[in-house]
Amino acid sequence: MLFQASGAKKRVYMDYAAASPVDERVVAAMMPYFSDKFGNPSSLHNAGREPKKAIEDARAKVAALFNAKRKEEIVFTSGGTEASNIGIKGVAMRLRPEGNHIVTSAIEHISVLNIMKSLEKGGFEVSYIPPTNDGFVDVSKLQQALRKDTILVSIMHANNEIGTLQPIDEIGALLEERDITFHVDAVASAGKVPTDVQRSKADLMSVSSNDMYGPKGAGALYVRDGTRIEAIYQGGGQERGLRSGSENVPAIVGFGAAAEIARNEMDSEGRRLAALRDRLVKGITEKIEDSFLNGHPTRRLPNNANFRFRYVEGESMLLNLDMMGVSVSSSSPCTSKSLLPSHVLLACEIPTEEAQSAVQFTLGRSNNEEEIDYVVGILPGIIKKLRAMSPFSPENLAEMRSTAGHREEEDHHHIEE
Repeated sequence: MLFQASGAKKRVYMDYAAASPVDERVVAAMMPYFSDKFGNPSSLHNAGREPKKAIEDARAKVAALFNAKRKEEIVFTSGGTEASNIGIKGVAMRLRPEGNHIVTSAIEHISVLNIMKSLEKGGFEVSYIPPTNDGFVDVSKLQQALRKDTILVSIMHANNEIGTLQPIDEIGALLEERDITFHVDAVASAGKVPTDVQRSKADLMSVSSNDMYGPKGAGALYVRDGTRIEAIYQGGGQERGLRSGSENVPAIVGFGAAAEIARNEMDSEGRRLAALRDRLVKGITEKIEDSFLNGHPTRRLPNNANFRFRYVEGESMLLNLDMMGVSVSSSSPCTSKSLLPSHVLLACEIPTEEAQSAVQFTLGRSNNEEEIDYVVGILPGIIKKLRAMSPFSPENLAEMRSTAGHREEEDHHHIEE
């Protein structure tokens, strides 16, 4: 969607991984539960029964999106981070008598990596699988990392930064044979590509509402029947005792509506976004020398295009694009306050100076071809300007080397005298 903005002729939003607007249909579904249908779902009287039914209807819609066998396998949370905490820590604590080894990848979302660090401090041992250069987790390397005392493997479905889709079906089949609990972080992929818990054999799966045009502050953890998990929260016993506390009824209803819309529209919207993404990738890589697409070229989210550019710095590009009306991200939105390069790109063995040049475009329902062409039209000029200012551009490096050479000759001449 294009609109007027201060200092820019157009305003183009391409940062849907950071936040997406709540779909109007979702808002309409939520509204009655803010005021008219405000009862507590735990109440036995009539005012509580209708919100309770609304939660269960939403649970069924979320379960259907991921092909869960029973809606009771869906546990509502405040978001993907809480879902991962409940799932990963809950299984680790429950299965600790059987082993203390966990396997994950080096490119997981920072929230999952921080959970792993917390568990390591508590005495668990965690193995981090390095990815390929395009961000792909090699199943053979994961298999080599498994041990007799491995109790849990956590691998994301799609990387939130570079968009690479992981072979979770293959991983799930391997872990099912060995009776190892499998957690999948599907926050980045849910509602964008098919995510089937039966096919992937996932025992636990974290998802978020806002990443599929639902409200912020709502998420879910899929817990397969029979999965042994310990509650890390204690309270009134809501959500199977795994997430006690009064339910956020409007947000849960909105999540259910968003899941239903995603299920119905995912295929057509995915094809549309993939075409826009490919147009963006082709335009940028053909028009800008020394530009590269990060992540797998084909096994990636339909809306994700993450680039790196030699001899420039990502934050400068972000600010220049913003002045031209384009909103993008220079790294994962959850870690953008850090000045360090992306841990994902570094794990993919991208040189540090190139990792610092990464810019992430994530497309959504409002984007169209006109906006893609606008970005492709303005970005080469921005890159050219930044490279001319950069001390690390080929021209400036050559000049620096030449100047240094002259100084060495002069110093040598003075010494001879």
